[in-house]
Amino acid sequence: MNDDAPFIRIRNLSKSFVDKNDPTDVVHAVRDFNLAIAEGEFVVVVGPSGCGKTTLLRCIAGLVEPTRGNVHIRGRPLEGPGAERGYVFQSFALFPWRTVRRNIEFGLELKGMPKEERRRISDEYIDLVGLQGFEDSHPRELSGGMQQRVGLARALVNDPEVLLMDEPFGSLDAQTRNIMQTEVLKIWNRTHKTIIFVTHSVDESIYLADRVVVLTARPASIKAIFPVDLPRPRDRASDPFAHIRHEVLEDLTEEVLRGIEQMDKPGEGP
Repeated sequence: MNDDAPFIRIRNLSKSFVDKNDPTDVVHAVRDFNLAIAEGEFVVVVGPSGCGKTTLLRCIAGLVEPTRGNVHIRGRPLEGPGAERGYVFQSFALFPWRTVRRNIEFGLELKGMPKEERRRISDEYIDLVGLQGFEDSHPRELSGGMQQRVGLARALVNDPEVLLMDEPFGSLDAQTRNIMQTEVLKIWNRTHKTIIFVTHSVDESIYLADRVVVLTARPASIKAIFPVDLPRPRDRASDPFAHIRHEVLEDLTEEVLRGIEQMDKPGEGP
């Protein structure tokens, strides 16, 4: 690996979907996406609804094959899912028949790890996400925030190099969402993981990110990148925070309006 190469390099990434029943019906979700990410960086991606944020993240995760382009980590090209990338879903995606501990240990079980070792590691991550005392609870017995903590621990337990988070707090109430944002920052500070986080919330993006990446209306490409050089913990009511919020919202609103215009033009799509 070249010492000057970025930790993650996303180059010319594009993804299109073709209707199986009509090969002429093509949806361009992501087009010519290029981004370099440093090791340990917290990058947050925002964009209009339906612009291709989740498709982009799923391409990076290897869950969707790009139409063209590639992703490299430490100079290695990625093909398909891999243990170096953990994924946290918006919908929690927990196994309802498994306890908190057994949900967290699922990936370790797939590796064939002995029970004693699984328990030692799961104890560490149960403590990390603050779920002590709930090890034997099932998802239905947990609040939304606690379920997302389980999802976060399940992604971290395999010790990935990169954590991919797809609108993980989108279904939580405002108070719980703020608490989870703070918890994620604590975990990030302790683990030094590289995080790519997708959200619809501009406030959330500025509160969390080292850089906020604003996407265009579909097909998704980069509209603008905003460094957030504010000390943590960040004051959402401060003037510097409000200044960055205004700049991000200005670019994001422009793309939201452009997306609406595209939908209003018959026969013209992205």
